[in-house]
Amino acid sequence: MKVLENTESVCPACYKDGKIHKIPAQIVEDGGKVWITKTCDKHGNFKDIYFSDVNVYKKWIKYKVTGKTAPDVKTELFGHPALYKEHKSQSVLTNLLITNRCDLRCSYCFMNAGSSGRVYEPTIEQLREQMIMARNERPMGSKAIQITGGEPTIREDLLDIVKMAKEIGFSHVQLNTNGIKLADSVDYCKELKAAKVNTVYMSFDGVTKETNPWIEKCKIALQNLREAKLHTVLVPVLIGGKNLHEAGKIVKFAIDNMDLIRGVNFQPVSFCGRITKLNDEKREQQRVDYAQMFESIEKEFNGKISRDDFYPVPFVFPISRLIEDLKGETQVEFTAHPGCGGATYIFVDDGEPLPVTRFIDVEGLLDFVDKKSKTKGPMRKVRTALAFYRHIDDFVDYEKAPKDFDLKKILKEAAIGGSYDSLRGFHYKSLFVGSMWFQDAFNLNIERLERCVIHYSTPEGIVPFCAYNGLGLGDEIRDRHSISIKEWEEKTGRSIRDDLRKDVPLT
Repeated sequence: MKVLENTESVCPACYKDGKIHKIPAQIVEDGGKVWITKTCDKHGNFKDIYFSDVNVYKKWIKYKVTGKTAPDVKTELFGHPALYKEHKSQSVLTNLLITNRCDLRCSYCFMNAGSSGRVYEPTIEQLREQMIMARNERPMGSKAIQITGGEPTIREDLLDIVKMAKEIGFSHVQLNTNGIKLADSVDYCKELKAAKVNTVYMSFDGVTKETNPWIEKCKIALQNLREAKLHTVLVPVLIGGKNLHEAGKIVKFAIDNMDLIRGVNFQPVSFCGRITKLNDEKREQQRVDYAQMFESIEKEFNGKISRDDFYPVPFVFPISRLIEDLKGETQVEFTAHPGCGGATYIFVDDGEPLPVTRFIDVEGLLDFVDKKSKTKGPMRKVRTALAFYRHIDDFVDYEKAPKDFDLKKILKEAAIGGSYDSLRGFHYKSLFVGSMWFQDAFNLNIERLERCVIHYSTPEGIVPFCAYNGLGLGDEIRDRHSISIKEWEEKTGRSIRDDLRKDVPLT
């Protein structure tokens, strides 16, 4: 066994007892795999998978970066000791939880009112305050927001909430939904589009009824979204022994619907909320890491898409640093820890999937961008633009590229125009395939946590995703700012059971 990193984590047994207890941890290589190991003085030793392919770990970890300090992100709440001194990444995406009510009862869900016995549903004015807090976050206000739940379409004022997000200044608004209500009405999808929802993040756990009991509703919802011209990202929660074997088939489904689907964002199951109490054997069976996901995709596509095509989130950090240097303005920084996730872009050429890495030297290109971001002296912007113009073709093999692909034009516009938005032409011609593996008390790496770029805006402040869900701070926040189901029913004159769908399986 070889120690690769020394870090810190928490004791999962102490966590089950209601205490967040920081303990030393190590990232180790053993048997060609990478594990996180830790020891609690009271509860003994713990070991959980980190990367089941050490080569993927070694490729990804070298891109670890540290961003600007984000002083408004909470590192402690409710008397729990701070796990680290200061947060090291700004918000790339802000989650706004508008309700914990839901019309389904998924077994892996982080939260829902039916299981917690309480209803968390801020007023629209309270949500406004939380949005403004995120927009005022230092060192740069959040630009992208995901409206989430529970199931946000349960709220009758959802359209007003979306419009408010745009008015407050969010340039990108995502709606995180199970899609069931979107299947009910194409007009509702058009209303979401008119309210300026940019992307629908839709649960999609498989392509068969065994893995995705709502598959027929999903297909109707997608057709309605197509008619509404509202782009969609599929969000499968991958669980070992349940739907992992369909990961590649989900990507194929997305490729077949690229006119509508802009991406697939896999989320390997995180053992939070109700499923924290699974026994060790069951948890190990259901745990999924990146390499297992890659294996499923490789098998489906016979190697035409492989693990070698994927790079971690901070791989693209030099692009934002270059734009910031050229514009003299703070930009969104993708400084998540490499263990937080990775992605690739898939094009289609003659009906076959073609990862971007097969015709672009992405490592050479990003190394070039990194060097250009450090250019100093007079006329820096002009010299950088000329460098791109002269050398960009050095990294592209146009004989292997899709016939209508013009990376030179796209990247020149981004460099000369100084805007990350200029890269949208790249996104619209390809399919994003990525994964974000959220942490729990069993596999938590504090080095990852302090670099979290997905945050919740809450009544108690800005909270990192994996502290909100993985360490249960969200449970405490919702408990503090919620009412019992009985109170809610008396207040509204409704039954919480009325939320449940009658026309689909509930779990």
